[in-house]
Amino acid sequence: MVGDAGGIPPAIKLLIGAGGIYGAFLYYGSLQEDVFRYTAEDGTLFTQAWFLQVLEALANVIIGFVGMQLTGATTGIPKKMFAISGASQVTAKACTSLALANGLSFPIATLAKSGKMAPVMAGSLLLGGASYSIREYLQVALIIGGTAVVSMGKKKSSSGVPSSLMGVGFIVLSLVLDGVTAGFQKRLKVETAKAGVKPKPYDFMFWTNLYMCLTALVVATGLGEVTSGMSYCTANPEIFTKIIKFAVCSAVGQSFIFYTIAHFDPLVLSTITTTRKIFSVLLSIFLKGHSLSPLGWSGIAMACGGILSEMQAKMSGNKAHKQ
Repeated sequence: MVGDAGGIPPAIKLLIGAGGIYGAFLYYGSLQEDVFRYTAEDGTLFTQAWFLQVLEALANVIIGFVGMQLTGATTGIPKKMFAISGASQVTAKACTSLALANGLSFPIATLAKSGKMAPVMAGSLLLGGASYSIREYLQVALIIGGTAVVSMGKKKSSSGVPSSLMGVGFIVLSLVLDGVTAGFQKRLKVETAKAGVKPKPYDFMFWTNLYMCLTALVVATGLGEVTSGMSYCTANPEIFTKIIKFAVCSAVGQSFIFYTIAHFDPLVLSTITTTRKIFSVLLSIFLKGHSLSPLGWSGIAMACGGILSEMQAKMSGNKAHKQ
Protein backbone atom coordinates (compact mmCIF):
# COMPACT_ATOMS: atom_id res chain seq x y z
CA MET A 1 0.00 0.00 0.00
CA VAL A 2 1.24 3.48 -0.84
CA GLY A 3 1.96 5.81 2.05
CA ASP A 4 -0.77 8.05 3.29
CA ALA A 5 0.24 11.20 1.43
CA GLY A 6 -1.99 14.16 2.05
CA GLY A 7 -3.11 12.86 5.45
CA ILE A 8 -6.08 10.91 4.09
CA PRO A 9 -6.60 7.70 6.12
CA PRO A 10 -6.25 4.43 4.14
CA ALA A 11 -9.86 3.48 4.96
CA ILE A 12 -11.12 6.69 3.34
CA LYS A 13 -8.91 6.12 0.30
CA LEU A 14 -10.31 2.61 -0.04
CA LEU A 15 -13.84 3.98 0.28
CA ILE A 16 -13.14 6.52 -2.46
CA GLY A 17 -11.57 3.96 -4.80
CA ALA A 18 -14.08 1.17 -4.23
CA GLY A 19 -17.05 3.55 -4.19
CA GLY A 20 -15.96 5.13 -7.45
CA ILE A 21 -15.41 1.78 -9.17
CA TYR A 22 -18.71 0.35 -7.95
CA GLY A 23 -20.71 3.46 -8.77
CA ALA A 24 -19.22 4.02 -12.23
CA PHE A 25 -19.14 0.41 -13.44
CA LEU A 26 -22.47 -0.74 -12.00
CA TYR A 27 -24.08 2.12 -13.91
CA TYR A 28 -21.83 1.38 -16.91
CA GLY A 29 -23.11 -2.20 -17.05
CA SER A 30 -26.72 -1.09 -16.73
CA LEU A 31 -26.29 1.43 -19.55
CA GLN A 32 -24.54 -1.11 -21.78
CA GLU A 33 -27.48 -3.48 -21.39
CA ASP A 34 -29.95 -0.65 -22.06
CA VAL A 35 -28.13 0.32 -25.27
CA PHE A 36 -28.39 -3.15 -26.78
CA ARG A 37 -31.95 -3.73 -25.59
CA TYR A 38 -33.15 -0.43 -27.00
CA THR A 39 -35.76 -0.69 -29.75
CA ALA A 40 -36.52 2.31 -31.95
CA GLU A 41 -40.06 3.20 -33.01
CA ASP A 42 -39.46 1.51 -36.37
CA GLY A 43 -38.45 -1.70 -34.55
CA THR A 44 -34.71 -1.47 -35.30
CA LEU A 45 -32.03 -2.25 -32.72
CA PHE A 46 -28.65 -0.64 -32.07
CA THR A 47 -25.99 -2.98 -33.46
CA GLN A 48 -23.04 -0.62 -34.15
CA ALA A 49 -20.65 -2.13 -31.58
CA TRP A 50 -17.50 -0.66 -33.15
CA PHE A 51 -19.00 2.84 -33.27
CA LEU A 52 -19.77 2.44 -29.55
CA GLN A 53 -16.13 1.52 -28.90
CA VAL A 54 -14.95 4.65 -30.71
CA LEU A 55 -16.95 6.85 -28.35
CA GLU A 56 -16.02 4.89 -25.21
CA ALA A 57 -12.30 4.92 -26.01
CA LEU A 58 -12.46 8.62 -26.96
CA ALA A 59 -13.89 9.49 -23.52
CA ASN A 60 -11.02 7.56 -21.91
CA VAL A 61 -8.48 9.33 -24.13
CA ILE A 62 -9.77 12.72 -22.99
CA ILE A 63 -9.72 11.83 -19.28
CA GLY A 64 -6.36 10.08 -19.70
CA PHE A 65 -4.87 13.16 -21.40
CA VAL A 66 -6.09 15.47 -18.65
CA GLY A 67 -4.75 13.12 -15.98
CA MET A 68 -1.44 12.82 -17.80
CA GLN A 69 -1.06 16.61 -17.90
CA LEU A 70 -1.82 16.89 -14.19
CA THR A 71 0.56 14.11 -13.11
CA GLY A 72 3.22 14.69 -15.76
CA ALA A 73 3.68 12.73 -18.99
CA THR A 74 6.41 10.09 -19.22
CA THR A 75 8.76 10.53 -22.19
CA GLY A 76 10.40 7.80 -24.26
CA ILE A 77 7.54 5.31 -23.99
CA PRO A 78 7.74 2.57 -26.70
CA LYS A 79 4.45 2.88 -28.58
CA LYS A 80 4.44 -0.33 -30.63
CA MET A 81 3.25 -2.63 -27.83
CA PHE A 82 0.67 -0.05 -26.76
CA ALA A 83 -0.72 -0.16 -30.30
CA ILE A 84 -0.87 -3.97 -30.38
CA SER A 85 -2.29 -4.26 -26.87
CA GLY A 86 -4.86 -1.52 -27.57
CA ALA A 87 -6.00 -3.16 -30.81
CA SER A 88 -6.43 -6.52 -29.08
CA GLN A 89 -8.24 -5.03 -26.09
CA VAL A 90 -10.73 -2.99 -28.12
CA THR A 91 -11.50 -6.01 -30.30
CA ALA A 92 -12.27 -8.03 -27.16
CA LYS A 93 -14.59 -5.29 -25.90
CA ALA A 94 -16.28 -4.99 -29.29
CA CYS A 95 -16.90 -8.75 -29.30
CA THR A 96 -18.62 -8.46 -25.92
CA SER A 97 -20.87 -5.74 -27.31
CA LEU A 98 -21.52 -7.82 -30.43
CA ALA A 99 -22.51 -10.75 -28.20
CA LEU A 100 -25.12 -8.52 -26.54
CA ALA A 101 -26.24 -7.19 -29.93
CA ASN A 102 -26.73 -10.77 -31.12
CA GLY A 103 -29.07 -11.82 -28.33
CA LEU A 104 -26.81 -12.96 -25.48
CA SER A 105 -28.23 -11.68 -22.18
CA PHE A 106 -26.15 -9.33 -20.04
CA PRO A 107 -26.01 -11.68 -16.99
CA ILE A 108 -24.74 -14.58 -19.11
CA ALA A 109 -22.22 -12.39 -20.94
CA THR A 110 -20.90 -10.96 -17.66
CA LEU A 111 -20.59 -14.38 -16.01
CA ALA A 112 -18.86 -15.74 -19.10
CA LYS A 113 -16.36 -12.86 -19.07
CA SER A 114 -15.57 -13.72 -15.46
CA GLY A 115 -14.18 -17.00 -16.79
CA LYS A 116 -11.39 -15.29 -18.75
CA MET A 117 -8.92 -17.24 -16.66
CA ALA A 118 -9.77 -20.19 -18.95
CA PRO A 119 -8.16 -18.88 -22.18
CA VAL A 120 -5.22 -17.51 -20.18
CA MET A 121 -4.69 -20.98 -18.68
CA ALA A 122 -5.09 -22.65 -22.07
CA GLY A 123 -2.59 -20.32 -23.69
CA SER A 124 -0.09 -20.82 -20.87
CA LEU A 125 -0.48 -24.61 -21.02
CA LEU A 126 -0.06 -24.79 -24.79
CA LEU A 127 2.58 -22.14 -25.27
CA GLY A 128 4.26 -21.62 -21.93
CA GLY A 129 4.35 -25.07 -20.39
CA ALA A 130 2.66 -23.82 -17.23
CA SER A 131 0.94 -26.06 -14.71
CA TYR A 132 -2.12 -25.45 -12.55
CA SER A 133 -3.60 -26.96 -9.40
CA ILE A 134 -6.79 -29.04 -9.30
CA ARG A 135 -8.43 -26.17 -7.44
CA GLU A 136 -7.71 -23.77 -10.30
CA TYR A 137 -9.21 -26.18 -12.82
CA LEU A 138 -12.29 -26.56 -10.59
CA GLN A 139 -12.69 -22.78 -10.28
CA VAL A 140 -12.73 -22.36 -14.05
CA ALA A 141 -15.07 -25.35 -14.44
CA LEU A 142 -17.51 -23.84 -11.91
CA ILE A 143 -17.58 -20.48 -13.69
CA ILE A 144 -17.98 -21.97 -17.18
CA GLY A 145 -20.38 -24.69 -16.02
CA GLY A 146 -22.44 -22.24 -13.99
CA THR A 147 -22.70 -19.89 -16.96
CA ALA A 148 -23.88 -22.77 -19.15
CA VAL A 149 -26.49 -23.78 -16.55
CA VAL A 150 -27.74 -20.17 -16.32
CA SER A 151 -28.12 -20.15 -20.10
CA MET A 152 -30.14 -23.37 -20.02
CA GLY A 153 -32.22 -22.28 -17.03
CA LYS A 154 -33.04 -18.82 -18.33
CA LYS A 155 -36.62 -18.18 -19.28
CA LYS A 156 -37.47 -15.94 -22.20
CA SER A 157 -36.13 -12.43 -21.71
CA SER A 158 -38.56 -9.58 -21.44
CA SER A 159 -36.50 -7.71 -24.03
CA GLY A 160 -37.77 -10.00 -26.75
CA VAL A 161 -34.27 -10.37 -28.22
CA PRO A 162 -33.71 -14.03 -29.06
CA SER A 163 -30.51 -15.75 -27.97
CA SER A 164 -28.31 -16.94 -30.80
CA LEU A 165 -25.22 -18.99 -31.49
CA MET A 166 -23.69 -15.80 -32.86
CA GLY A 167 -23.92 -14.22 -29.42
CA VAL A 168 -22.22 -17.22 -27.83
CA GLY A 169 -19.56 -17.21 -30.54
CA PHE A 170 -18.74 -13.54 -29.96
CA ILE A 171 -18.40 -13.94 -26.18
CA VAL A 172 -16.09 -16.94 -26.68
CA LEU A 173 -14.00 -14.87 -29.13
CA SER A 174 -13.92 -12.04 -26.58
CA LEU A 175 -12.59 -14.45 -23.96
CA VAL A 176 -9.88 -15.69 -26.33
CA LEU A 177 -8.87 -12.11 -27.07
CA ASP A 178 -8.72 -11.40 -23.32
CA GLY A 179 -6.09 -14.13 -23.09
CA VAL A 180 -4.19 -12.67 -26.05
CA THR A 181 -4.39 -9.16 -24.55
CA ALA A 182 -2.99 -10.42 -21.23
CA GLY A 183 0.04 -11.79 -23.10
CA PHE A 184 0.57 -8.51 -24.96
CA GLN A 185 0.29 -6.52 -21.73
CA LYS A 186 3.05 -8.65 -20.17
CA ARG A 187 5.24 -7.98 -23.21
CA LEU A 188 4.40 -4.27 -22.89
CA LYS A 189 5.82 -4.23 -19.36
CA VAL A 190 8.96 -6.00 -20.58
CA GLU A 191 9.42 -3.53 -23.47
CA THR A 192 9.00 -0.47 -21.23
CA ALA A 193 11.48 -1.95 -18.74
CA LYS A 194 13.98 -2.51 -21.57
CA ALA A 195 13.53 1.10 -22.65
CA GLY A 196 14.27 2.19 -19.09
CA VAL A 197 10.94 3.99 -18.60
CA LYS A 198 8.17 3.48 -16.08
CA PRO A 199 4.83 4.76 -17.43
CA LYS A 200 2.45 6.27 -14.89
CA PRO A 201 -1.19 5.13 -14.61
CA TYR A 202 -2.54 7.93 -16.82
CA ASP A 203 0.18 7.21 -19.42
CA PHE A 204 -1.25 3.69 -19.68
CA MET A 205 -4.80 5.02 -19.83
CA PHE A 206 -4.07 7.60 -22.54
CA TRP A 207 -1.85 5.58 -24.88
CA THR A 208 -3.83 2.33 -24.61
CA ASN A 209 -7.14 4.07 -25.27
CA LEU A 210 -5.69 6.22 -28.04
CA TYR A 211 -4.80 3.10 -30.02
CA MET A 212 -8.08 1.48 -29.02
CA CYS A 213 -9.91 4.51 -30.40
CA LEU A 214 -7.89 4.56 -33.64
CA THR A 215 -8.43 0.81 -34.17
CA ALA A 216 -12.16 1.10 -33.51
CA LEU A 217 -12.42 4.14 -35.81
CA VAL A 218 -10.73 2.30 -38.69
CA VAL A 219 -12.95 -0.77 -38.30
CA ALA A 220 -16.13 1.26 -37.73
CA THR A 221 -15.40 3.37 -40.82
CA GLY A 222 -14.71 0.27 -42.91
CA LEU A 223 -17.99 -1.31 -41.79
CA GLY A 224 -19.94 1.90 -42.34
CA GLU A 225 -20.84 2.06 -38.65
CA VAL A 226 -19.74 5.67 -38.17
CA THR A 227 -22.40 6.86 -40.60
CA SER A 228 -25.09 4.36 -39.60
CA GLY A 229 -24.34 4.80 -35.89
CA MET A 230 -24.62 8.58 -36.06
CA SER A 231 -27.80 8.31 -38.12
CA TYR A 232 -29.35 5.94 -35.57
CA CYS A 233 -28.38 8.21 -32.68
CA THR A 234 -29.67 11.30 -34.48
CA ALA A 235 -33.01 9.60 -35.09
CA ASN A 236 -33.08 8.27 -31.51
CA PRO A 237 -31.58 10.92 -29.19
CA GLU A 238 -32.61 8.87 -26.14
CA ILE A 239 -30.08 6.15 -26.93
CA PHE A 240 -27.39 8.72 -27.77
CA THR A 241 -27.76 10.12 -24.25
CA LYS A 242 -27.31 6.61 -22.84
CA ILE A 243 -24.21 6.05 -25.00
CA ILE A 244 -22.61 9.32 -23.84
CA LYS A 245 -23.30 8.41 -20.20
CA PHE A 246 -21.89 4.92 -20.89
CA ALA A 247 -18.65 6.38 -22.29
CA VAL A 248 -18.28 8.85 -19.41
CA CYS A 249 -18.85 6.08 -16.83
CA SER A 250 -16.09 4.05 -18.49
CA ALA A 251 -13.61 6.94 -18.26
CA VAL A 252 -14.57 7.84 -14.67
CA GLY A 253 -14.40 4.18 -13.63
CA GLN A 254 -10.95 3.81 -15.19
CA SER A 255 -9.77 6.85 -13.25
CA PHE A 256 -10.90 5.28 -9.97
CA ILE A 257 -9.19 2.03 -10.97
CA PHE A 258 -5.91 3.87 -11.42
CA TYR A 259 -6.48 5.72 -8.13
CA THR A 260 -6.91 2.37 -6.38
CA ILE A 261 -3.83 0.89 -8.10
CA ALA A 262 -1.79 3.89 -6.92
CA HIS A 263 -2.74 3.44 -3.26
CA PHE A 264 -3.34 -0.29 -2.73
CA ASP A 265 -2.10 -3.77 -3.53
CA PRO A 266 -3.37 -5.15 -6.91
CA LEU A 267 -5.29 -7.79 -4.95
CA VAL A 268 -7.51 -5.08 -3.48
CA LEU A 269 -8.42 -3.93 -6.99
CA SER A 270 -9.03 -7.52 -8.11
CA THR A 271 -11.38 -8.06 -5.16
CA ILE A 272 -13.33 -4.89 -5.93
CA THR A 273 -13.70 -5.58 -9.65
CA THR A 274 -14.56 -9.25 -9.10
CA THR A 275 -17.34 -8.55 -6.62
CA ARG A 276 -18.57 -5.72 -8.84
CA LYS A 277 -19.23 -8.21 -11.63
CA ILE A 278 -21.32 -10.37 -9.31
CA PHE A 279 -23.39 -7.35 -8.25
CA SER A 280 -23.79 -6.31 -11.91
CA VAL A 281 -25.25 -9.74 -12.70
CA LEU A 282 -27.64 -9.65 -9.74
CA LEU A 283 -28.75 -6.06 -10.43
CA SER A 284 -29.42 -6.94 -14.06
CA ILE A 285 -31.54 -9.94 -13.06
CA PHE A 286 -33.60 -7.99 -10.53
CA LEU A 287 -33.91 -4.66 -12.37
CA LYS A 288 -34.01 -5.58 -16.06
CA GLY A 289 -36.78 -8.17 -16.04
CA HIS A 290 -34.69 -11.32 -16.49
CA SER A 291 -36.56 -14.40 -15.32
CA LEU A 292 -34.60 -17.38 -13.99
CA SER A 293 -35.81 -20.87 -13.18
CA PRO A 294 -34.46 -22.76 -10.13
CA LEU A 295 -31.94 -24.35 -12.52
CA GLY A 296 -30.82 -20.88 -13.60
CA TRP A 297 -30.32 -19.77 -10.00
CA SER A 298 -28.26 -22.88 -9.31
CA GLY A 299 -26.05 -21.85 -12.23
CA ILE A 300 -25.67 -18.35 -10.74
CA ALA A 301 -24.61 -19.95 -7.45
CA MET A 302 -22.09 -22.21 -9.22
CA ALA A 303 -20.51 -19.40 -11.23
CA CYS A 304 -20.37 -17.00 -8.26
CA GLY A 305 -18.86 -19.79 -6.16
CA GLY A 306 -16.11 -20.24 -8.74
CA ILE A 307 -15.46 -16.48 -8.91
CA LEU A 308 -15.33 -16.09 -5.12
CA SER A 309 -13.12 -19.18 -4.78
CA GLU A 310 -10.67 -17.71 -7.28
CA MET A 311 -10.67 -14.44 -5.33
CA GLN A 312 -10.12 -16.25 -2.00
CA ALA A 313 -7.22 -18.23 -3.49
CA LYS A 314 -5.56 -14.99 -4.61
CA MET A 315 -5.99 -13.53 -1.13
CA SER A 316 -4.49 -16.64 0.50
CA GLY A 317 -1.59 -16.62 -1.94
CA ASN A 318 -0.98 -12.94 -1.29
CA LYS A 319 -0.88 -13.48 2.51
CA ALA A 320 1.49 -16.46 2.13
CA HIS A 321 3.75 -14.37 -0.11
CA LYS A 322 3.95 -11.59 2.50
CA GLN A 323 4.81 -13.94 5.36
